[in-house]
Amino acid sequence: MRPELPKIPQATTKRLPLYYRFLQSFHNAGHKRVSSQELSEAMKIDSATIRRDFSHFGALGKKGYGYDVPTLLEFFRKTLDQDEAAHVALIGVGSLGTAFLKYNFQKNHNTKIVVAFDTKAPVEGMMKSEIPVFHPSVMETKLAEYGIELVICTVPSRSAQEVADRLAKTKIKGILNFTPVRLTVPDTIRVHTIDLSVEVQTLIYLIRNEHIED
Repeated sequence: MRPELPKIPQATTKRLPLYYRFLQSFHNAGHKRVSSQELSEAMKIDSATIRRDFSHFGALGKKGYGYDVPTLLEFFRKTLDQDEAAHVALIGVGSLGTAFLKYNFQKNHNTKIVVAFDTKAPVEGMMKSEIPVFHPSVMETKLAEYGIELVICTVPSRSAQEVADRLAKTKIKGILNFTPVRLTVPDTIRVHTIDLSVEVQTLIYLIRNEHIED
């Protein structure tokens, strides 16, 4: 069971999987302890930011010693629910969706796309990258059948809200939205939007204004 956590900033939340990944690397390399400076050099994140992030969870390290790698790895494993498998559904198997199917979280054994939906797929389903792909007309039934709580949405913008409205009537809890549309959903569903065009424009702005801090 995941430990009870205090309210932490969203920026810190986004870095938690990165901490877990890099701690795994240190552990696999045989490191028993690590300092915030060593993590900083490996992750390219300011050491003060790392210490501040960790402070939200209490005393995770010792002054003059650093952090015990196995202990910290175990803490983040439980915090991120790494013991519980996360089955994901993909809606929209275009170019981006196909890339997701091929990748399918290869570095995360507990997260996996197990079912997908696309308008070009038959109602009875077909296999693509070893994943069953069904027509959206059976989406609600299949989401329940596969016990899906998280959906990746890569549909065309014009269809995004319609899909969200249908998902709102299911038991899913989260949508990773790759459309530029700001989806309207009930409070019971959390939406995380990744607009690739905005990300590229932000990066262009930052590299042309290097005097501005991250």
